[in-house]
Amino acid sequence: MDRPTNPYNFLPSVASLQVESRDIVDGSTLELPHVSGIFGAGGQDISPQLSWSGAPPQTKSFVITCFDPDAPTGSGFWHWVVYDIPETIMELDRGSGSQDGSTLPDSAKQLRNDAGLYGYLGAAPPPGHGPHRYMFSVHALSVTSLPIDKDTTPAVCGFNMFGTTVARGLITAVYEQI
Repeated sequence: MDRPTNPYNFLPSVASLQVESRDIVDGSTLELPHVSGIFGAGGQDISPQLSWSGAPPQTKSFVITCFDPDAPTGSGFWHWVVYDIPETIMELDRGSGSQDGSTLPDSAKQLRNDAGLYGYLGAAPPPGHGPHRYMFSVHALSVTSLPIDKDTTPAVCGFNMFGTTVARGLITAVYEQI
């Protein structure tokens, strides 16, 4: 089965951020806590710990997204979006993507994922569909706050980041249900 290329390759080139995690390793299999329980994949929908460094001086905020470009939708599947993260924050702890957002930094907000839920939704590719990539991206922005609200879709958030993203870093894990 042909898989789409990296969708971030189609965006303007920006500086690179270094993204790391104690929970996921680039190219490795996503562990069960970060897999979906809500969608019956046997996991717990716990967002992984993420940290980043190397933001340019003009950074005023960050956005974190988790995107599955391999979902059988024609447009991928957004699992998580956190925006308006202050420029002084360089890490989100494991579990920060709870539905109520209570452990997010002050001023940070979450959008609904493509399942219509706030917070992090773990991996749940259709059984037999092959491995899916879960792209955890940290975007450094030149604006303090995006002109969006809690009802904005992840795609429209991405559109609003266009032109204000000054750096980006990715860490990609994979998951497959047999």
